[in-house]
Amino acid sequence: MLSYIIPFLILLTIVVFVHEYGHYYFARRYGVGVTAFSVGFGKELFGYTDKNGTRWKFSAIPFGGYVKFFGDHNIFSDFNREELRKKYTEEEQKKLLAFKPLYQRNLIAFGGPLANFILAFFIFVSVFMFVGKDMTPASILEVKKESPAEVYGLKQNDVLLNIDGNKVESLLDVSKFIMLSTDDFIDFIVLRNNEEYTLKVKPNLVESIDDFGNPLEKRIVGIMIGPNNNKINHVKLGPTKAAYHAVKEIYFVSQKTLEMAWGYLQKLWGQGYGDLRQLGGPIKIAQVSGDVAKMGLLPFIMIISYISISLGLFNLFPIPLLDGGHIALNTAEAIRGKEFNKKTLDYTFRIGMTVIAALMIFTVFNDLSNFLTRFLS
Repeated sequence: MLSYIIPFLILLTIVVFVHEYGHYYFARRYGVGVTAFSVGFGKELFGYTDKNGTRWKFSAIPFGGYVKFFGDHNIFSDFNREELRKKYTEEEQKKLLAFKPLYQRNLIAFGGPLANFILAFFIFVSVFMFVGKDMTPASILEVKKESPAEVYGLKQNDVLLNIDGNKVESLLDVSKFIMLSTDDFIDFIVLRNNEEYTLKVKPNLVESIDDFGNPLEKRIVGIMIGPNNNKINHVKLGPTKAAYHAVKEIYFVSQKTLEMAWGYLQKLWGQGYGDLRQLGGPIKIAQVSGDVAKMGLLPFIMIISYISISLGLFNLFPIPLLDGGHIALNTAEAIRGKEFNKKTLDYTFRIGMTVIAALMIFTVFNDLSNFLTRFLS
């Protein structure tokens, strides 16, 4: 059990600290008072107070964290200016988030997700520069009989150039692009006898398990791939190329995450795509982080980058209570030209709490179901 809990807590502490530091950085930059920076919730275990009056602390419940701003007593604190004007002097109001200009409030909210993307960028660049990146061209070694690949015209020795609009730059890209495709047909561009061919292949959907023992519906086209001309090309990139590929990876992960989220949402209404069993929460993250940690330090560092992207992206969803929800409410308030009343805010945040609670219940149910399936198999 410790082999899962410890990596999970390390991963969670890193991505949460970075996320909250993003909020903290922009808050300090724009003169918002910060009274507490906590990793975890509940009773303080240990900490210290800096010269600016911020209490930095680790708390007893190590699932998440928060930055507490001056005057921040509840989820309405960004918006209840009428009450804040009565409670705080004009000098004190200068330190309150609620009285900052729109762009500053939105940048403070956006700072958390931005910090998560920066963390992922830093990890990718470091890995690509100092460890290297696989840049091995992929070709088809074998096409399985009566497979979708054979039916739709893929052939042995085809060099894979592009899958679903994504340039194939390494062997690892092939399975990734196939698995994350969302349309009924997958577009392949291949090089055959020095000529490019574009083919559409409809994959088979096969019940399988992922690398961590969880059930999933796998997309199979029926090809075996290998390095083109049997040459492995693993190279350490320079800073510029490493940065380019880091941005490209973050964009790809974000794009596919949004596509899958949209597919999941549609599937709840009887349409859409994606395997809802793959939608996981804290238990699945703990399982994955523990399994990846057993593979070595580098895979664990890489999974931190992907979780960081996911956390940043999720927090940008325009759901009240999340950073994206605060940005949306701030912007809507500015457009309408007057402050929201407390009744409207109460109703809005109740919707947000309901959505997040439903998502948490669903993901925990999924986690437990997948865990039992894995344990009993």
